[in-house]
Amino acid sequence: MKTIGIVGGTGPETTVEYYQRIIALYREKSGDQFPSILINSINARPMIAALNAGRFNEVTSIMVAAIAKLKDAGADFAVIAANTPHIVFDEIQPRSPLPLLSIVEAAADDAARQGMKKIGLLGTKFTMEGTFYHRVFDRHGITLIVPNADERAYVHEKYMGELFYNVIRDETREELTTIVRNMAKRDGIEAVILGGTELSLIFREPTCADIPVLDTTQIHVNAIVTEALR
Repeated sequence: MKTIGIVGGTGPETTVEYYQRIIALYREKSGDQFPSILINSINARPMIAALNAGRFNEVTSIMVAAIAKLKDAGADFAVIAANTPHIVFDEIQPRSPLPLLSIVEAAADDAARQGMKKIGLLGTKFTMEGTFYHRVFDRHGITLIVPNADERAYVHEKYMGELFYNVIRDETREELTTIVRNMAKRDGIEAVILGGTELSLIFREPTCADIPVLDTTQIHVNAIVTEALR
């Protein structure tokens, strides 16, 4: 049995989701066994401040230090339970003392298996306006479409002001659904990626605006359990 290491707290609510979903899937696949999990739930504030200031080297250092604590505690591999810190995944990976499972790579693999070619991407402004998702999906021949500027501002505001704190409002869900519907009509997307783990708190159904939802939290959990049982 491999010990799973999770860098959590980025944010805390979906760290809980990871824990619960990993246990449920592990039991399902292993015959009612329970996984060995170590969680390093960090204070997200310094990381968020560094992101807002564009100090990406600092984000890398925070993540590498968090992974090192998991290594010292006995983890066999590690994951970062959030999409946004993957903005510096290529810098984290060579410095990591543990093998890492990327949420972006897992999402791209899942989309490619389903034969998808044009997908909408929701997340924080760092995810929607960055290139790290696009680089990975480009390798699979998949085009990613992000909302327009006003829509991106709305998604980021609600993400960091509500979802990050597990504040779930019907009116926010309705407006986010409208954004996805607009992207489907305007841009021809065939699915939407919840490119922020907190989005899985507000979108619980397998579809949104009549198109499939790629829940990166669940996709990552699937990859984690597969590796833990390998």
